[in-house]
Amino acid sequence: MMKAIVRPGSMAGRLTVPGSKSHTIRAVCIAAMAEGRSAIGNPLASRDGAAAVEACRALGAKIEMAEGVWHVEGTGGRLHTPDNIIDCANSGTTLYFVTAMAATLPTWAVITGDEQIRARPILPLLEQLRNLGAEAFTTRGTTPPPAIVRGPLKSGTVRFDGRFSQYVSSVLLAAPLADGTVRIEVADPKERPYLKMTVDWMTAHGIQVHYDRANYRSFEVTGPQAYQAVNEAIPSDWESVAFPLVASVITGSTLVIEDVDVSGGQGDAAIVDVLQRMGANLKLDAEKKTLTVEQSGKLQGVTINCSDIPDAAPILAVAGCFGRSPMRLEGLEMVRAKETDRVAVMKEEIAKMGGRVEDTHDTMTIYPAALRGAIVASHGDHRVAMALAVAGLAAEGQTTVTDAECHDISYPGFFESMNKLGAGFVLEY
Repeated sequence: MMKAIVRPGSMAGRLTVPGSKSHTIRAVCIAAMAEGRSAIGNPLASRDGAAAVEACRALGAKIEMAEGVWHVEGTGGRLHTPDNIIDCANSGTTLYFVTAMAATLPTWAVITGDEQIRARPILPLLEQLRNLGAEAFTTRGTTPPPAIVRGPLKSGTVRFDGRFSQYVSSVLLAAPLADGTVRIEVADPKERPYLKMTVDWMTAHGIQVHYDRANYRSFEVTGPQAYQAVNEAIPSDWESVAFPLVASVITGSTLVIEDVDVSGGQGDAAIVDVLQRMGANLKLDAEKKTLTVEQSGKLQGVTINCSDIPDAAPILAVAGCFGRSPMRLEGLEMVRAKETDRVAVMKEEIAKMGGRVEDTHDTMTIYPAALRGAIVASHGDHRVAMALAVAGLAAEGQTTVTDAECHDISYPGFFESMNKLGAGFVLEY
């Protein structure tokens, strides 16, 4: 197991972050179902990216992972029966997407993952797949995986409460392989930028989707339809940008982040607006695709609804510790059902560093604090590990983040790239 050790310091320089995890997994799944050969440029070569590749290989796609580009020979909508169980490792997105894809098969598939994945809810998705004619259940009869599914999928209507966009996206992605019209109704859509991302990927690759463009409360896809091959580059990941960005703001550093995604296709780009509202000195140049961070003064606490940017909650909680006034994060119910209960975990670990966080079932209030170095735990959660490492850069004394190797689930090379800017992380194994 790896420990990341850091003392306070500032940074300077230029940085480029990896490709988007969310875009990469959608591209791989669509390429696996598509006709012909795809070429996915700038994919995120992380553990979650690899999990998506292995799961799609299990369903019959032939995938070559060269540096900087992945080539996928698609199944033309004729996915294969897996020879073995499908292990999604730590990737929740892969778990849900592949479960729906496997439900288009007339034969059985078993889908599971690591310990964290086997604690995540999947029963609501399985219940709705049954409304489309699939057989779908969990091996233990409870809500988490392993899941067992078989189809084929037929026309019908499914209904979700909207807390988890991945349920909706999974049915959307599989719907073109169904026989007839699949209608999805969503009571109260959360994580809406991810729903838009899914629809955009589908329509860009040959699929007609009729949907409520204003509120994302309904979607219709009539199958069978054929996906077209993917031949494009994955944009850089705003979820990853958040960590060096907040690190530079709270340490008074000067930093230029290059090749940022200015398409508007990632909800987590909202962190720029959030930090500007807090008083950070940031400049986003859409023409040059650069984000420049200049030295900032003391931050101001603000209230943020995270229902559309749930993955930003851990690093925003860190930013909140360095404000002049309390910061309130709202809309966090789904944040408690990620790789960990990130609300509870961040509250626990910030307390070890002398900070104070109060929480309800869907809110966090973070109070200003002079954080002290401490031994803190990642709980095996990549976003928690990186958020706590960033906190250590602005805390007094030495901070040690245990089990920090999980960072490579979404941002391989995070510590090395930060050290090139002068962060000074020491990694011990």
